[in-house]
Amino acid sequence: METPRSVLILGIGNVLWADEGFGVRCVETLAGRHAFPEGVRLLDGGTQGLYLLPFLEEAEALIVFDAVDYGLEPGTLKIVEDDEVPAFLGAKKMSLHQTGFQDVIATAELMGCRPARMMLIGCQPVELEDYGGGLRPAVAARIDAAIGIALERLAGWGIRPLAGVSDDRFLADAAIRREVYEAGRPSADAACRTGDARFFPAEG
Repeated sequence: METPRSVLILGIGNVLWADEGFGVRCVETLAGRHAFPEGVRLLDGGTQGLYLLPFLEEAEALIVFDAVDYGLEPGTLKIVEDDEVPAFLGAKKMSLHQTGFQDVIATAELMGCRPARMMLIGCQPVELEDYGGGLRPAVAARIDAAIGIALERLAGWGIRPLAGVSDDRFLADAAIRREVYEAGRPSADAACRTGDARFFPAEG
């Protein structure tokens, strides 16, 4: 298989909503462990939607990490490729970022610049309704396996990681990287993350 000249490795999701941050944390972890040859870009896509279109236009191949509700056991990884990717993103949307990214792929296809090769590495979330919460252990434990799948696919394309770390200009600000974010986050008791306690119905 011919080596793609340009590869986009993308993490999408919202790190402020518990397991929604899985994709972003995967690309962040990958960037901290490996450098890559020229032509491979790692990007925290967050919830940017159509703002990601220029990056897809430049890519011949795409690997996406995301939390996806497949209706499976929490923490389960599922891989879909090529034409199946937009279908899975649209099957059961968990949040607006998935609608947005499905639109990005559709727009790229209409413009004739959709990456020829695509892989979605999705993880079944445990918890989403926890504003300010971090990844649940079952999901966090799957980051290494998800990265391993991406590295295996890259190797199949003739791309292998290099010693060092990746350019972090396209990743989240250092203040919200996982280690810093988790260490500075107050407990659920100290900062309610499910809504405003003043408006919760009284028990009993």
